[in-house]
Amino acid sequence: MTTPVRTSAARDRLLASASRTFYGEGIRGVGVDRIVTEAGVTRATFYRHFPGKDDLVVAYLRAIDVDVRARVGEVPEGDPAAAAGLVRAIAGGIGGELCSHGFRGCPFINAAAEFPDPDSPVHRAVVEHRAWLADVLTRAFATAGHADPAETARRFLMLRDGAMVAGYLGDPEAARSTLLAAVEDLLAG
Repeated sequence: MTTPVRTSAARDRLLASASRTFYGEGIRGVGVDRIVTEAGVTRATFYRHFPGKDDLVVAYLRAIDVDVRARVGEVPEGDPAAAAGLVRAIAGGIGGELCSHGFRGCPFINAAAEFPDPDSPVHRAVVEHRAWLADVLTRAFATAGHADPAETARRFLMLRDGAMVAGYLGDPEAARSTLLAAVEDLLAG
């Protein structure tokens, strides 16, 4: 059972500061003191909301996860065309991210690179998000009538991961168009 989240304006400011700096500069390179200063709170206030930095990092990732889940929505069960549309919409959303100002890669991939220990709560938060996304894609491909939905979902995730890296390191528009074309290939297969 999860502990209820204690919400407050101070907590919101801490998360906003963490989100900006963790995404823009990396997690390990940003200290609690900086987050506290930018949020305009005391260290005691920080520790009332987050027992430690890892807890703040997990909250940062969970906030992103909640946002992504809200944007993706539910798989339209029993409607193959709508399920294929959901897969296209997910790919389109990723493509839009790649081309957005300030794009610095996937926050989950970035966090996993900084927290490789599978027992780390941060790493576990990344794995939970990816498992949810894999499940959504598997169900969408199944509803769309794909013969091997689990394998196709794995391929989509690999394409997504590659597009995230290519969008950050190379030409974001090329990464977007390549991802969208590859997803059409998956849907046709």
